[in-house]
Amino acid sequence: MEKLKKHARYQRLYPQIEALLTKTTDLDARLATIAAVLHHKMEYFFWTGFYFLKSGELVVKTYQGPLACQVLTMHAGVCWAAIDEKKTILVPDVHEFPGHIACDSRSRSEIVVPVKNPAGEIIGVLDIDSISVNSFDPTDGEWLEKIVNLIYH
Repeated sequence: MEKLKKHARYQRLYPQIEALLTKTTDLDARLATIAAVLHHKMEYFFWTGFYFLKSGELVVKTYQGPLACQVLTMHAGVCWAAIDEKKTILVPDVHEFPGHIACDSRSRSEIVVPVKNPAGEIIGVLDIDSISVNSFDPTDGEWLEKIVNLIYH
């Protein structure tokens, strides 16, 4: 998706998601809503979901798309890189990312955004895969970070 079209799509989606999240403070409901809206409104999103830290493991929480890995190997792959580096990670081609965890061999590019609790601690990630290389760019990173910040607001 071209940059201007992508930016315009996020500009429309952000207030929609924000309004939907006013319906409940339940974390699972909020995560499910974000995953569903993003997955069905962004045509290049192949897998859209959340992994959360639980007893030191990164465990799938809620998602849209094909079957997910239930637990991700500690400190390996893009999701753990986002946690370990404490920042959004954009991967143009997952086959070139050392230690990439392939939950579905069709995934080709990925973006992972850390999720922070109200105290500012990283408690999980928003993970999005695409079946095409170079699907994600800084526009995705900027808007997805804003959307993730809505989880606890």
